Amino acid sequence: MESQLSILQESLVAKRQILLEIQEYNRKQEAVFTSEEVDMSLFDEAIEEKGRLIDKLTQLDDGFETMFQKLSQELENNRERYADQIRAIQQQIKEITDLGVSIQAQEARNKSLIEKFFSRERKSIHKSLRDSAKAYRFYKSMSGLNAASNEPFYDSKK
Repeated sequence: MESQLSILQESLVAKRQILLEIQEYNRKQEAVFTSEEVDMSLFDEAIEEKGRLIDKLTQLDDGFETMFQKLSQELENNRERYADQIRAIQQQIKEITDLGVSIQAQEARNKSLIEKFFSRERKSIHKSLRDSAKAYRFYKSMSGLNAASNEPFYDSKK
C-alpha cells in the first residue's frame, strides 16, 4: 500500500512538472505576441509542445484516477495509518490546483493578446485592400483622362 501511495505522489510530482512546462510555453506565447515582430512559427511550436504536454497530463490524470479508485477504500478504512502520506498528497494536489488556476489566467491573457493581434492584422489587410482599390480607381480614371487627351481634337464648328 505504501508503494502505491508513493506512486501516486510520484505521479503528482510529474504532473506538477508538466504544468510548469506548460506555464513556460505560455510565457513564450505571450512573448511572441508582445514583441514588435510576431513570429508565428514560434507560436505554432509552442502550441504543438503544449498539445504534447497536455496529452501526457491526461495520461497521468487517468492513471492517478484509476490507482486512487483502487486505493480509496483502504485509505478510508486506515486513515490514521496513512495520515502523513494523505496530507502530503493533499498538499501536492493543492499546489497543482494553484498551478492550474495560474495557467488558466495565462491562457486568458494570451487569448486576449492573440485576439488583439488578429484584429490588428485584419484591419491592416482591410486598409491595404481599400488603398489598393483607391489606387486602382485612380489609375483607371487617369487612364481615361490620358485616353481622352490623346484623341485628336476636332473643331465641330466649321
